[in-house]
Amino acid sequence: MDIISFLVIGLVAGSIYGLAAVGLVLTYKTSGVFNLGHGALAALAAYSFYVLNVQLDLSWPVAAAVTVGIVGPAVGLLLEFLARKLQGAPLPLQISGVVGILLVVQAGTQLIFGAQEVRRVPPFLPKGRIEIGGTFVQYDDIATFAIAVLATAGLWAFLRWTRTGIAMKAVVQNPELLELVGRSATRVRRWAWILGTVMASLSGVLLAPIMPLDPVQLTLLVVAAYAAAAIGTFSNLPGTFAGGLFVGVLAALSTRWLTEGILASLPAALPFAILFVVLLVFPKKYLADKTAVRIHPRPTWRAPARFQATVGIVVAAFLVIVPVFAGIHLVDWTVAVAMILVFLSLSLLVHTSGQVSLAQIGFMAIGAVTFSHLLHSAGMSWPVALLLAGAVAVPIGAVLAIPAIRLGGLYLAIATFGFGIFLQQMFYTQDFMFGAASSGLEVRRPDFAPIDLASDTGYYYLVLAIVVVCVLAAVALERGRLGRLLTYIKQSPRAVEANGIPASVTRLLVFCIAAFLAAVGGALAASAQQTISADSYAPIVSLTVFVLIVLNGPSVPWNAILAAAAYILVPSYFPSTQVGTYLQLLFGISAIALVMLPEMHVPERVTRVVDRWFRPDERRGDEPRGDASDEPAPRGIEQREPAALNVSAVSVAFGGVKALDEASIVCTPGRVTGLIGPNGAGKSTMFNAVTGLVATSGGSVSLGGGSTSDAGPRRPAPAPESAARSRPSNCSNR
Repeated sequence: MDIISFLVIGLVAGSIYGLAAVGLVLTYKTSGVFNLGHGALAALAAYSFYVLNVQLDLSWPVAAAVTVGIVGPAVGLLLEFLARKLQGAPLPLQISGVVGILLVVQAGTQLIFGAQEVRRVPPFLPKGRIEIGGTFVQYDDIATFAIAVLATAGLWAFLRWTRTGIAMKAVVQNPELLELVGRSATRVRRWAWILGTVMASLSGVLLAPIMPLDPVQLTLLVVAAYAAAAIGTFSNLPGTFAGGLFVGVLAALSTRWLTEGILASLPAALPFAILFVVLLVFPKKYLADKTAVRIHPRPTWRAPARFQATVGIVVAAFLVIVPVFAGIHLVDWTVAVAMILVFLSLSLLVHTSGQVSLAQIGFMAIGAVTFSHLLHSAGMSWPVALLLAGAVAVPIGAVLAIPAIRLGGLYLAIATFGFGIFLQQMFYTQDFMFGAASSGLEVRRPDFAPIDLASDTGYYYLVLAIVVVCVLAAVALERGRLGRLLTYIKQSPRAVEANGIPASVTRLLVFCIAAFLAAVGGALAASAQQTISADSYAPIVSLTVFVLIVLNGPSVPWNAILAAAAYILVPSYFPSTQVGTYLQLLFGISAIALVMLPEMHVPERVTRVVDRWFRPDERRGDEPRGDASDEPAPRGIEQREPAALNVSAVSVAFGGVKALDEASIVCTPGRVTGLIGPNGAGKSTMFNAVTGLVATSGGSVSLGGGSTSDAGPRRPAPAPESAARSRPSNCSNR
């Protein structure tokens, strides 16, 4: 009979997950901005209800009405204004803006209410119980479930049968067309954000009496709504609420069935495991990325290599003399130098390749723990253990990057954030990681007989040497072929694929490199501290680290150096117990301001002075160069006879919509063949079908008599029967 008790617990928790997830999906569908800080809105509502109900002694109906009906809509209006600025921004900037909200809410509540005192909201729903199947069920559980179901049903009915609700659906499909019929798309999105925030606020009020008030725990608990949203394919509101119920019930039942060994930690981590499985196995057509982003803008000016080399020498010289004046702060300087690798790994992902990772602190934890166990349990030498600590993170990073390869950049952000929480909930307390004891793990420093590397000074210089080598390698990577490829992939993955370069493999490669660097940085920092504990690697810290690398701009490696100094050295020289919270608040406000303020550039006077002194004279290009047709063909490139392209009865369908229906075209050598038609006629789809970027449902494509129907964009075209130098045929899109 006790299974009914677990079912009730699961349904209550799942209804709150579903309620929060419905609000998240609504705002995502209408604005194209995925609010990763949605959980912080529930925490804000819980604290608002606490102030009104407990501190100001208002009755719970009044406190709930003010929180959900006034505070929620007011926050929704502010978020809609922020989302309007975020629409069309590059994905890292979008994620940074919404993460800034989360950081501000968490830091603000900790500063106002304190981080140590436990605060609780007394139960306010009807008391009493009823017997169901031999199990007593509390009235407040029934009321919580009923409120969540009614709120979700009311929202669904509003979207289905009211003009504003129908307009919300229309704004997803075609906001320009909605404007033509006299409805403001901005006003419709504003209503969507108000309703989404009201749902999050209601979930926070319902959570308030269930658990002690803690901004971090409340945020992480509601993050489980991501799994519910994923089950609902980030679009279906009833499916999202049902997904919340499924997550809650499964997590509750697992606490009954899984009570021993490592599986005993699974219930807390289950929502994030479900999230990752959904992103990993759900068909791609159900999880289309609705995020509205623009192409990453390219920098208008880049400092000359000579100038950067000069500054690099000055910075390196300054770091060499740090032990002379650092004193008791030398260990913190060592940790800051090691953290350069962590921020450098993020810079390669965020700025070079346009990907978002919210799990770099998790990779740090993996590197630090692996390093400790290899040194003390396996007895390995210090250099070998360091390399293996980085290598262990590589396959984990490869698996974690799969959602981005399948679905798009937003899902990598969601998956990595969920992975960081899953890692903490599931594995941090296991013996192969930090263990259940609070004493922490020992991480020794190297012991080489002729050189004292175990001292603070000796180890600082060792870490500095390792980091300098890694930084030079990263700069060479960023300026080399791989870096250029990543920049091109960031601008247009399809164009890169069409030129024969596997964009997915290249993104996977850089993610593995970033995981390796973060793990090595974690191992070096752990050895500097000599004792580590799980508290230093909370997944929320990954959000602060990510925001910092966005705030410091795209210049590698200077953004990593500045971010490491701000993250480690500022708290070291201001040893207040709350300095970290104030910094978190500052970083969050700065992330929001970065979205609101216009884009800033280096003043032109400064760039002219730097160019005059450090940029070498360039050739004017006025020497005769000759005709390009007279130049010899590059080696290794086969010259082929021009081939006719024959597209016969090709059909392409997207779901139930036919973009091409038995379309045919022939491009013959020696002439330009035009493809003309109005918007939506299928011209781009025809080109994508010919190049293999989209799959065809019928017909054939041949080039020079050889079929290319089953060839992807990276496969070479089939060779015609003969080969000779000549001009290729032309087929243009007009």
